Amino acid sequence: MIRGYYFITDACLSRHGILHDARAAVRAGVPVIQYRNKYAGATTRYAEARALRMIARGALFLINDHIDLALAVNADGIHCGQNDTPYQLARKLLGPHKVIGVTVHTLEEANTAEKNGADYIAVSPVFKTGTKRDAGRPCGLSLVKAVRSVSSIPIVAIGGIDLVNAPSVIAAGAHALCAISAVVTRSDVGRAIGRFQDLFDTNRRA
Repeated sequence: MIRGYYFITDACLSRHGILHDARAAVRAGVPVIQYRNKYAGATTRYAEARALRMIARGALFLINDHIDLALAVNADGIHCGQNDTPYQLARKLLGPHKVIGVTVHTLEEANTAEKNGADYIAVSPVFKTGTKRDAGRPCGLSLVKAVRSVSSIPIVAIGGIDLVNAPSVIAAGAHALCAISAVVTRSDVGRAIGRFQDLFDTNRRA
């Protein structure tokens, strides 16, 4: 089960660099490290992915969309958006044992992703966000609740999340969440992640 803070790299926002951030995330006990870099060339992406693969021991290491890169570094799987590699093709290329997550923006997309066999669903963007330029209009907590009511696979909430609204996201049914700018722009990335992790620990004890 994916539960807690879901870590995604962001070289543009990072204060200390993505490798530093990933090390801090692993020490903080995150369940997932996702490598996302839409602006670097293939050579840079390969070098970064190889380094992150070594760092991400103990966490699932996923690549955003690039199946060739995921295969090259033996990642644990990939994450696909609605305009990325179709799930069926990704599964055919990666085989039956790799993890594949799918971003969804509607209940229909969530149902389709689960029916196709996705390992988890990322509901995005929950709130307005400037981190991802093509994120689209916010779907709100109502979609998180709706997906949770019909889905049997983990739900990750992404987009515009911070420590103020994170409790409402968890209460709506998210098993995990990502808050990129609220973490990688901080001086102590591990401590920032820990504050989100604590929300899940408190929720589990309640």
